[in-house]
Amino acid sequence: MKTSAHTPIEPGILYFGTPVVLISSENEDASANLAPMSSAFWLGWRAMLGLGARSKTAQNLLRTRECVLNLPSDSLAAAVDRLALTTGSDPVPPGKVKRGYFHVADKFSRAGLTPVASETVSPPRVAECPVAMEAVVEAVHPVADEDPLQRGGIVAFEVRVQRVFVHESVRVPGSAYHIDPDAWRPLIMSFQKLYGLGSQVHPSTLARIPEDLYRGPDIERARSVGVGSLG
Repeated sequence: MKTSAHTPIEPGILYFGTPVVLISSENEDASANLAPMSSAFWLGWRAMLGLGARSKTAQNLLRTRECVLNLPSDSLAAAVDRLALTTGSDPVPPGKVKRGYFHVADKFSRAGLTPVASETVSPPRVAECPVAMEAVVEAVHPVADEDPLQRGGIVAFEVRVQRVFVHESVRVPGSAYHIDPDAWRPLIMSFQKLYGLGSQVHPSTLARIPEDLYRGPDIERARSVGVGSLG
């Protein structure tokens, strides 16, 4: 098989393709903020969220220690895009002004999405998103802290999921807790553009491992959090 040679390149960003997350958080006046992001990954019932430290979402998470991670399907791309270049911060931070951001107080109305009361945290879930995960902040990790030019600009939030809600359309029929990857069509951000997923391209050897073997202690911990408990 012939292979292509590598060549050096210096892209401004390294967003090779990750799911879009709509993070809902609570503002100081108890109103809801809703912000799209894609610097996220999951480990069991925990997620790492990379955010600009001066963003409204980051400030809300630092203050309240809770959020909802709403995962839009590819059919919600237009709604997500309506939130592009908006910020809950007022005044708009100088760095975002340069990029063309503007302040929007009611992000749900701007996107045309519906807030739904959460069970264990104050911020609302997004009704239209097929997956919504209520979560609390367990740790905050500085990023690029060794560089004086970047210090304090980026933070990674480690959040622990307390509830997972899904539309029945993405659940495996008859299953208590399995998501159907053939039915779940996440919205993907790749180099600032929005994409959907295609069909499975090859059988996965890892899929032979029963999903139950991945169930960790955070699931039992989440069950102990009652309805109406704020974190």
